[in-house]
Amino acid sequence: MAEVVSLGCRLNLSESEALRSMLAAEPDLVVVNSCAVTGEAVRQTRQAIRRLRRQRPDARLIVTGCAAEVERVALAAMPEVDGLLANAAKLDPRAWNTAPIPQSPMRDRHTRGFVAIQNGCDHACTFCVIPQGRGPSRSLSIPAILREVAAHLDAGALEIVLTGVDLTSWGGDLPDAPTLGHAVAEILKQFPPLQRLRLSSLDGVDIDPLLCELIASEQRIMPHVHLSLQHGDDLILKRMKRRHLRRDAMDLVARLRERRPGIAIGADLIAGFPTEDEAAHRANLSIVADLDVVHGHVFPFSPRPGTPAARMPQVDPQTIRRRAAELRVAVGERRDAWLATLIGQEQQVLAERDGTGHAQNFARVQLPPATPAGSIVTVTPTCLNEGLLQ
Repeated sequence: MAEVVSLGCRLNLSESEALRSMLAAEPDLVVVNSCAVTGEAVRQTRQAIRRLRRQRPDARLIVTGCAAEVERVALAAMPEVDGLLANAAKLDPRAWNTAPIPQSPMRDRHTRGFVAIQNGCDHACTFCVIPQGRGPSRSLSIPAILREVAAHLDAGALEIVLTGVDLTSWGGDLPDAPTLGHAVAEILKQFPPLQRLRLSSLDGVDIDPLLCELIASEQRIMPHVHLSLQHGDDLILKRMKRRHLRRDAMDLVARLRERRPGIAIGADLIAGFPTEDEAAHRANLSIVADLDVVHGHVFPFSPRPGTPAARMPQVDPQTIRRRAAELRVAVGERRDAWLATLIGQEQQVLAERDGTGHAQNFARVQLPPATPAGSIVTVTPTCLNEGLLQ
């Protein structure tokens, strides 16, 4: 089986599972499924390439993913790299010069089923290179989605995670332009045995009324929403060319919490975006508390080649690092306070392979020894230790 190393988002993780299955008959192949969302992601890609070459000096090393598009010239010049494969072609067996192999969920590697239902992006956020690496938005049809879900369930998955570059744009390129809510409703209808359905990062402005209703009322949809928020200051959001303002995010979370009080909120936040002054940074910090963000992904801004934000007045690197650290502290404090409220409350936890698992609200929980990976167990935490319920 080919060795596939995945960097970056859950969509890459889903695609890497498919690559492992498709390339099962290629033992001397190493694939780096790269990420280019930040300068740090590109650095990690280059680091992974060098490490893998040291470990597998005789293997054929191919790089695909977003960095293979955005950083094509630089990666092609690395002596460790044998070739680059276009991101759009990586799931086509013909591009690998191999016969198609039936794809099956890799249950030996992951305890949940990741289903990539959307790819690419039609938006033009000023900081983002993903459209360069992934191309325009493309949606998997509902019949194809149902086949993917069925394959994972047949393999024993108890939780399905829907992923995409811009998940809430799903359906816009399909006949009659269905919304993500329609896809979710169809999955729930067609698979009554499905116990847990989780959604990856959502653009709040595109959460359609049906999806909002399902998140609020359907118990099989996990009470965990991760928002592609990016910032808490309106002027910065406009300069990012985001399509929402701070009040939009506040209203959305308030509506969800009114209907489903225990829902856990996650968010992506960028520190040190060009022109960000201290007042804008304070607004970024304050939205962590105002939305009660307990699952936060904090990204120090790094200019990406060819993006408008790279040409804007930059914040100095030391200030960016400080602001990112302050955001992480703010999220950590909210997270610890939230986790403390879960002590003594029963949690339904999906077991991972490292002795921990995720509750429905995505809280991490220590499990009893020898808990089978992929099973769902009831745990009542009695304490909190370094961010882990026990």
